[in-house]
Amino acid sequence: MNITRCPWAKDPYSQQYHDQEWGKPCHNDQKLFELLILEGFQAGLSWVTILKKRAAFQTAFDHFDPKLISRYDPQKIDALMQDPGIVRNRLKIDATKANAIAFLQVQQEWGSFDRYIWSFTNGKTVDPQWESSSEIPTETALSQKISQDLKKKGFRFVGPTIIYSYLGAIGIVNDHLMSCSFH
Repeated sequence: MNITRCPWAKDPYSQQYHDQEWGKPCHNDQKLFELLILEGFQAGLSWVTILKKRAAFQTAFDHFDPKLISRYDPQKIDALMQDPGIVRNRLKIDATKANAIAFLQVQQEWGSFDRYIWSFTNGKTVDPQWESSSEIPTETALSQKISQDLKKKGFRFVGPTIIYSYLGAIGIVNDHLMSCSFH
């Protein structure tokens, strides 16, 4: 079988992520939290850098359990800053704890983060049907709206560009090109 992928999926890490995860509708709260955190860590870096460190991130951040992360103390934060397996950025690590707290509040308010995040599209995937990578924006009115709402709820590292990427990652937006075997 001849597989055609989106142009960014060039290396084995990206290809596996592209083929098995990216753009597939995600409704698992823990996975939604993990991807939100990883998207924030990716800011200013390449996605493949994050994918290569993903297993280390999962271990360092207690498999992205928001209940555990919300209770991180200064010693745990300091230990994360010393962990060479992850991106050691104090603002992003602090934001992870703040985001865990905000995530738990959204779960309490909405019943699940899944219900909240998918409410912006009434549970439907947006499919712009891109022909070329040059058509794909870095942000949209939808990502701006969600970014604004997340910030009001106390989330950090959730600007409209990060959120647009996140929406693609969790399948709310289908950014696979029309020519992609996974569209």
